[in-house]
Amino acid sequence: MEFSRRSALRAGVLVAGAGLLPATGPARTAAAQAREVPALVGAGLNRVDGLHKVSGSADYPNDVTEPGMAHAALACSTIASGRITGIDVARAESAPGVLAVLTHLNAPKIQRPPGEPPAPLQGDVVDHHGHYLAVVVARTPQQAAEAASLIEVDYEVRSPVVAIDDPRAPRAPAGTDVVRGDVPGALASSEVRYDATFTTPANTHNPMGLFSAVAVWDGPRLTVHSNSQGPSSMRESIAAAFELPAADVTVFAPFVGGGFGSALRTWPHVHLAALAAREVNLPVRLVLTRPQMFTGVGHRTGTVQRLRIGMDRDGTLRAIDHRSTQTAAVDDDNVDPVTSGTAVRYRCANVTTRDEQVRLTIPGPCSMRAPGEAQGNFALESAIDELSYQVGIDPIELRLRNFADIDQDSGLPWSSNALPECYRRGAELFGWSRRPAEPATLREGDELIGYGVATACFPFFGLPCEASVTVLADGTAVVRSSTAEIGTGSRTVITQLAAGRLGVEVGAVGFEIGDSRLPAAPLAGGSGLTGSLGAAVDTAILRLWQGFLDLVADDPAAPLRGARLDQLTATDGRLHLIDDAARGETYAAMLARHGRGDLSGDGAFDPTSHDAGGLARAGAFGAQFVEVRVDAELATIRVTRIVSAIDGGRILNEKTARSQIIGGAVGGIGMALFEDTATDPGTGRITNATFADYLIPVNGDVPDHEVAFVGAPDRFNPVGVKGVGEVGLTGLPPAIANAIYHATGKRLRSLPMTLDDLL
Repeated sequence: MEFSRRSALRAGVLVAGAGLLPATGPARTAAAQAREVPALVGAGLNRVDGLHKVSGSADYPNDVTEPGMAHAALACSTIASGRITGIDVARAESAPGVLAVLTHLNAPKIQRPPGEPPAPLQGDVVDHHGHYLAVVVARTPQQAAEAASLIEVDYEVRSPVVAIDDPRAPRAPAGTDVVRGDVPGALASSEVRYDATFTTPANTHNPMGLFSAVAVWDGPRLTVHSNSQGPSSMRESIAAAFELPAADVTVFAPFVGGGFGSALRTWPHVHLAALAAREVNLPVRLVLTRPQMFTGVGHRTGTVQRLRIGMDRDGTLRAIDHRSTQTAAVDDDNVDPVTSGTAVRYRCANVTTRDEQVRLTIPGPCSMRAPGEAQGNFALESAIDELSYQVGIDPIELRLRNFADIDQDSGLPWSSNALPECYRRGAELFGWSRRPAEPATLREGDELIGYGVATACFPFFGLPCEASVTVLADGTAVVRSSTAEIGTGSRTVITQLAAGRLGVEVGAVGFEIGDSRLPAAPLAGGSGLTGSLGAAVDTAILRLWQGFLDLVADDPAAPLRGARLDQLTATDGRLHLIDDAARGETYAAMLARHGRGDLSGDGAFDPTSHDAGGLARAGAFGAQFVEVRVDAELATIRVTRIVSAIDGGRILNEKTARSQIIGGAVGGIGMALFEDTATDPGTGRITNATFADYLIPVNGDVPDHEVAFVGAPDRFNPVGVKGVGEVGLTGLPPAIANAIYHATGKRLRSLPMTLDDLL
């Protein structure tokens, strides 16, 4: 279905003024008066919380202090598999300043909330190196750490199972298989057949802020300050664990020092802080050490992937068979959708995708930036590049010939998809036309130069969200939502969106977040928050406007008396008619004349039930181009240029969105060339669990990066956005691999790609 203004109005997704609205309530009326489609790219406003962060006035969770606060430290297992046969805490209990020592022998029982890791200290089984064995509470952090080191543990040790190909490891299907058409038949009849195996290691998130929890009990009520990408979700999880009414739990996370997905879950250390605080009847702070961050708050799954593809000599894809095995913990529920993107990435009638888990005695994995897509896209986009050489077709041309102009699963048109424009714009900016077709033919001095390209993508994701907007007597406004800001810029872009819709200066809008008592917001993850929250805020503003119309309905002095919502817009702090700017007045004047100190509107958006109007919900798309230089003698690899052309729908803030793409690309460089969470096969210990040993890109590894946004506002999302948190990472690992092949003629199918692979 070709989208048009008429179809949008019929579907009820357009609204007066600058915004787009849901097709329910006031939006349905407003839709009839649509005036304009919002601009694709919003102004590059500086972060509204930047000054707080750089000046140190922002309170992160481990900055929180409480009167009389005690401190906790953890004792962790030194084996990866077995049972605790004895635990001696006598020396710890008698150490200076110690208030309590909790182990599985004396810890109160708590529940395991659905979808969360196992509750801590609930048994004698050890299922990974670094498993929490005890929590020690003392007057100072140093006393707690010293006492924790005095705990002596005896084990019944079992041989750890940590390798993905260990035949002892239980295996089970993961996620949902896709079976479309006749893959065996199409493979057999294809003119070109491809069969290769790819491996990706575990990666660890490593946000700068160490994870912590400060727990305070007030009778039966519990308050927790912690790193969270969803205070509402964490509140529900803690309430379930301690069998409390959710109303008796409050979670604060107004500032979070990074997450990358590691703060999506409520990890055991949060429960231990709460247990400890209840035990000593004092506020307790527990801060993980950097090594504990490697075992306590998740990591990206490792994978082994086999990819078989059938293609005709003209470049037509005939069949794709993508099978992935991913690592999982013995007792955890994380699944990365490694192969799901393959099912819809290209136009292909015959596709099979299947994910499998291998249960290992390792810490629990979890979502990490672009979960599943990062690993799966490396395999698929490397394979497409290999095939381009086999059939002698330019890699971009090959992708364009197989462009999926409709969703391959549903057969519906995308709500937006400017991927062809991404290829064209990116190629133009990068200078792709200067690329020689033959590999290992471009050289400058001792350096071999290679150009690589890959499709970037991340599927649609969204969850129900609520927000409120209040206009105060002085005409300023406050937006409220329990969402978290993990450094993505969501605080800034939502402030910007609200200010634009309210017709006030950005500085006149406050945004209260990070408090579970505020309107419920979804997790800040999966590139889904801005779309869901933006739509909820937009709806709240419409209801606020309706509130002003109701306020002046019987007011003979009101210029807007008798006006309808679909006739309104706002500029310069005034609510006025779209067609007659003189007929209106300021928010402050309306409130003052009616003796009101403020007026609020509540909004909600549920993308899971929102009518898509016959469209397939689209995530972000992109084309990423990379230049690498490989030293011909030493085989050192440098990424020297990156161009990303991204279709992220409507971009609310060019600066923060561009920052997201660059940040994702830095993560992609790390995944491609550096990151590998190494586990000792004999002990199950992570051997590089410090910043000295776990390699990530530094400034010198990150080149100039040009970012261009293309496309149009997305037709499914009421404010036109799709989210860009993940897409910037997904194309980098394969683009780098493809560039290395172009530079050297050597194909690397295992990450990270290091110089020893080229020697």
